[in-house]
Amino acid sequence: MDSTMSDSAQIREVIDRWTESPENRTQMTTRKKIDAVEAQYSDTPQGLDQLLLDTLSDRGIERLYSHQSESITHTLSGKNVVVVTPTASGKTLCYNLPVLSEILSSGGRALYLFPTKALAQDQLMELTRWEDAVGKPISAYTYDGDTSGDKRAQIRKKANILITNPDMLHLGILPHHTRWATFLSELKYIVIDELHIYRGVFGSHFANILRRLKRISKFYSASPQYICCSATIANPQELARNIIDEDVELVDNNGAPSSEKEIIFFNPPIVNSELGKSKLFENS
Repeated sequence: MDSTMSDSAQIREVIDRWTESPENRTQMTTRKKIDAVEAQYSDTPQGLDQLLLDTLSDRGIERLYSHQSESITHTLSGKNVVVVTPTASGKTLCYNLPVLSEILSSGGRALYLFPTKALAQDQLMELTRWEDAVGKPISAYTYDGDTSGDKRAQIRKKANILITNPDMLHLGILPHHTRWATFLSELKYIVIDELHIYRGVFGSHFANILRRLKRISKFYSASPQYICCSATIANPQELARNIIDEDVELVDNNGAPSSEKEIIFFNPPIVNSELGKSKLFENS
């Protein structure tokens, strides 16, 4: 293959060569092309801290996608929101921008809930980049089973953004809420990412944890807003309402761009019906 060809041209050459084979053509069950979609932008909502806007500009972001702007507008107006757009559509900005704006302006607190430690670490790195960019302390920390006792005491005092998971919230935070009194009394936002994970028995358990968190927050005179994010699911607003037990605004009109895609379903011929082996795996 010509090394001077672009990646897209090389991919196209492989697809054309493969699909033009008479043998392969007979095994194709579906071939569909999805057209590219251009980005849809909206004006940046009023009320975000100017340092954040300057940082976005330094990153080359002059305008937000329409779903980002819509979500942030709902949040800044005091509403709960659930954002449902595809992967890599910029959902992180939907919660980081209002949360960071609150911290920079008044020093409020936020609780980020992720189902896995890997996602929590990714978010911590992103918030660290924001802290470096704005030049002011954001004080974001992860809090999980591996957090040492000494560090836990430090986090309780300093954290503006606490990144944890439902299990740690249930076992490590809520039973010891008196130690978290300062954090809970200033809790402004609760971010729930990967909302579609919380279904069935796991979802029911998580919903009860949030109800307990809500009762304890109320005891400390806090009434936090919820910002939920999810991959595409059939009933996001219903699921979010059941999880947080509050009304929620749905944002599902994706404004992010996407490139052209071609989907091919290939059904390889069976070479050993007794073992169910197809041609692709006949040497295994």
